[in-house]
Amino acid sequence: MLRATSRTFGLPWPDLNDGLTYNDIVRSSDSDFTLIDFYSNKYKNSAPLQGWLQRIRNGQIEIDGEVVTDPYTILSTGSRLSYHRLPWKEPDAPHLLEVLYEDDDMIALNKPSGLQVLPGGLFQQRTVLTQLQWLVSKHSSLLKSQESHPVPVHRLGRGTSGILLCAKSKLAKTHLAAYFADGTSLVGATSKKNQELGMRRKISKIYRALVSGILDEDKAIIRQPIGVMRYPGVAKGLYVATPSGKPALSKVDVLERNVPENQTLVQVEIQSGRPHQIRIHLSFIGHPLLGDPLYVVGGQPKYVNPELIDESFAEDGGYQRPMQPVPGDCGYYLHAHQLVLPHPTKNEVIWIDY
Repeated sequence: MLRATSRTFGLPWPDLNDGLTYNDIVRSSDSDFTLIDFYSNKYKNSAPLQGWLQRIRNGQIEIDGEVVTDPYTILSTGSRLSYHRLPWKEPDAPHLLEVLYEDDDMIALNKPSGLQVLPGGLFQQRTVLTQLQWLVSKHSSLLKSQESHPVPVHRLGRGTSGILLCAKSKLAKTHLAAYFADGTSLVGATSKKNQELGMRRKISKIYRALVSGILDEDKAIIRQPIGVMRYPGVAKGLYVATPSGKPALSKVDVLERNVPENQTLVQVEIQSGRPHQIRIHLSFIGHPLLGDPLYVVGGQPKYVNPELIDESFAEDGGYQRPMQPVPGDCGYYLHAHQLVLPHPTKNEVIWIDY
């Protein structure tokens, strides 16, 4: 049952964001460390040594509310540290969001390609979450409940468009998050158990993708595990196809073959929710998403040299953006087309497609 709506919302992004403040309490194990030792070791993925020296000398760090510019200041147990990241201009991103479905418990949005869902990296303000927060604070009259605070319950890649589901109540958030985790937990179970539990899988997630090359078969099932490898510019590692990874399952159906352009339009149902799963799985079988700047045949990155890490730092002290493509880069054709799920608080099935 779909209650359609055509409402759109979104405020233009300011030129600069508000910056960020990161707080720490000095533990006993960190006492007698110098200020530069603390930050350059604990947050080495944020900036190189010289970058942290620059930030300290620039007056961006406080100890117990007082600005400290001497990087060799000795820390004491229990001291409060604050690092103030200066405001910056984030990369361009769309700001308008279309509401596809809304009730008291949840809201489904059409996320445009190029808009990040949650803060991360260079995008700390230009996100779906920020627009939802602004909706509450500046347009609360549009919401049915003044206490409603919509939050996304799953993620779509920045370059992926389509249906994004958000919870508007704590109860709905708990149930919806469990729905999305449900399918992933079933993948990798024994075949008999998988068959038994699969019948009770709570949510169906279907995407459409435009891939390079012509798929010979009308259907394909991809069970390639997905794991992590070291990669420049991705602090926690890059997700790739690897035998040592976690189980993942994608079902692929061919919708249309464009032989003259050597392209195939496919529909993909994912029964697990590994990061970048569709991009990795389709490239693994030899058909990367058209325009994907990162993944190539085999489910691997286009450039593989995990030892090549740029130690230079930007004006704000952080690492320069790597020359190699990173997961957030756009250009590929992937759309979250359909969600089917039980309503988190009502006895009905919600069917949303776009």
